[in-house]
Amino acid sequence: MGGQGEPWELYETLGSGDAIRKVREAAGSREALRVYACGGDGTLNECVNGAVEEAHVAVTHFPAGTGNDFIKTFHAGKEHFFYLERFLDPEVMALDVIDAGGRYGVNICSVGLDARIGGDVHKYSRLPFVRGKGAYFVSLLVNVLRGIAEPFELEVGGKISKEKFTMICLCNGRSYGGAFTPVPEALPDDGLMDILLVGKVSRPGVVPLVGKYAAGRYRELPHLITHLQDTSLTIRADREFVVNVDGEILWRREVVFTLLPCGVNFFAPRGASFRTPNLGTSVEVLKNAKN
Repeated sequence: MGGQGEPWELYETLGSGDAIRKVREAAGSREALRVYACGGDGTLNECVNGAVEEAHVAVTHFPAGTGNDFIKTFHAGKEHFFYLERFLDPEVMALDVIDAGGRYGVNICSVGLDARIGGDVHKYSRLPFVRGKGAYFVSLLVNVLRGIAEPFELEVGGKISKEKFTMICLCNGRSYGGAFTPVPEALPDDGLMDILLVGKVSRPGVVPLVGKYAAGRYRELPHLITHLQDTSLTIRADREFVVNVDGEILWRREVVFTLLPCGVNFFAPRGASFRTPNLGTSVEVLKNAKN
């Protein structure tokens, strides 16, 4: 899509994965390209996957989905993203990307209770009188009753640990699940993933845990939540488990999360930044990262 006389195309996706294909196909021309992901976080995720490591491509989000979680990272909120005229002279920035074994995420990845909850949300959202956040709470209740902590083997910072975890969260952005902001200070361009390892908790302890976890108050639970910053994390288990990548669900027995610095260009209306000032242009930063 373009402005000020530039050519543009309006494309309606045909199904899962089609946006990835379309963006990659358009990027093949090697001409400068702006991609407007008109939909929810799933549409944005597919467009990001199509644009990763393409220095001449930049992506943004026109929030037409249920959660629109990633753009909550920006201080001005999603309102700025509703006005297309504000994109004619945008701020362009290079953002880090989390590589989850070939599926890329620009926002938040997770394993454990929250991933299971997210994986079931769409199923419960089809129930009568269940809409929006209600589907998350129904899924939360059902998955808590099924069981909370699960055994995993983790490898991070050269160390391997085997124990039960309630949740394992990797933050590049700040918000997910419609109402959860686990690491409110996370930055999507600092070259690090903010990782929260949430240990085993009892059913009675879930409610206070989720309340503080959702509000970004993890520091108040040092006996239960470990905060790390790293560029890689491997998770293994002896059975398949759910992996959440920006709301997209994968099933794996092993997943290697690796941070790809300056992996995708993102553009936003001026004044909607998560950090001030944004230094340089994304194309320049991305090219330097490849050298």
